[in-house]
Amino acid sequence: MTQAMFQVLIVEDDSAIRGVLRTLLEAQHYRVIEAENAGRGSIEARSHRPDAAIIDLGLPDRDGLSLIREIRDYSPLPILVLSARTLESAKIAALDAGADDFVDKPFSAPELLARIRAVLRRNARGEQQLPHLRLGRIEIDLTARVATGPDGALHLTPLEFRLLECLARHAGMIVTHAQLVREVWGPERAGDTRGLRSYVRMLRQKLEPEPGQPRYIVTEAGVGYRLILDEPGPERLD
Repeated sequence: MTQAMFQVLIVEDDSAIRGVLRTLLEAQHYRVIEAENAGRGSIEARSHRPDAAIIDLGLPDRDGLSLIREIRDYSPLPILVLSARTLESAKIAALDAGADDFVDKPFSAPELLARIRAVLRRNARGEQQLPHLRLGRIEIDLTARVATGPDGALHLTPLEFRLLECLARHAGMIVTHAQLVREVWGPERAGDTRGLRSYVRMLRQKLEPEPGQPRYIVTEAGVGYRLILDEPGPERLD
């Protein structure tokens, strides 16, 4: 599916920001629907069934979190939150409500477009696992659980593979500490972020060109981690 076929819903009360977003998206050949409040956003989401939504949290009629929860009750629609609420607690609340990603205001246009492409790719993949990953000069087969670098095979433990698989299923998007612990270790280890940090550190030592300055497994301070994959050349925006 080409970008011209993707339809994006913008739920934002600031008309100037809506205008900027519309111009930005239409320049990339997305079709755009606008809503100035949560009530209108709910109607547009149900009637147009867009491919993705960009939702502000500070809406005039009700909080954007309630709109996200409402949409999640009936749809897996990819949702990107665009908000001036930059506290860690606000980001965690949005992700827990069902948002796929969070971008701070003021925003970078290239970053926003990259995040939209990421949520659309994830939706197109559905629940399928990524069979192969390429992180620079390292190739990883998640199905066979084999990792190979320029010097030959790399040893990853079963837990390290599970952690990488969880990040890969949500590639390009924030995965919260709680979600990672739940999916990798199970609910009985809820809150064990120390163990999570230890395994992320070990993965970086094995996979990152410069573990101290990670390029692929990126920290979202106080929230979780994000797996960054190199984008195909034709889609890259410089």
